[in-house]
Amino acid sequence: MAVAEEKNSPGTSETSWHGIVLQSLKRNDIRLVPYVPDRVLTTLIRNLYADPFFTTFPAAREEEAVGIVSGAWMGGMRGAVLMQTSGFATLANVLASLAIPYQIPLIMFVSERGTLGEFNYGQSLVCRTMRPVLDSLAMEHHTITRLDELEFIVDRSIKQAITTQAPVALILSPLLTGGKVFDK
Repeated sequence: MAVAEEKNSPGTSETSWHGIVLQSLKRNDIRLVPYVPDRVLTTLIRNLYADPFFTTFPAAREEEAVGIVSGAWMGGMRGAVLMQTSGFATLANVLASLAIPYQIPLIMFVSERGTLGEFNYGQSLVCRTMRPVLDSLAMEHHTITRLDELEFIVDRSIKQAITTQAPVALILSPLLTGGKVFDK
């Protein structure tokens, strides 16, 4: 479990990063949250399952989760996708051919791997390409590194995505989450 989660893990404590994300989703009526399992996001995922406000379930792939949230938006429901950096590598096509041209306010939470002590070279490569891909798609994205900025950035990004009907990627830095802890 990530260091930040261990220190602040009493349920959905609003002082923990995962508690702040959960409360921000609720305030913005984001009810549907498909995800691809990720160790850094585990506490957030567990807390989403525990709250009857949310419909939360695992997806086989990130593209599937984006498709589910896109369909839900077309049916009148707001959603967000949870994933890690490596899963982002598969998304360029679905973002460029679905979310962006059809103006889907897709909210993506990406737990960042590939930096700050990463041992997996593949994760590092994807991390280095993620922001340039988002920039080439002219897609709004923010890297969140500090707890004191989290609520403001998440809340305003969700509001902007919905108002402008444009997707946004919220990249959760290991400086915020504690990252993945590698057991020896």
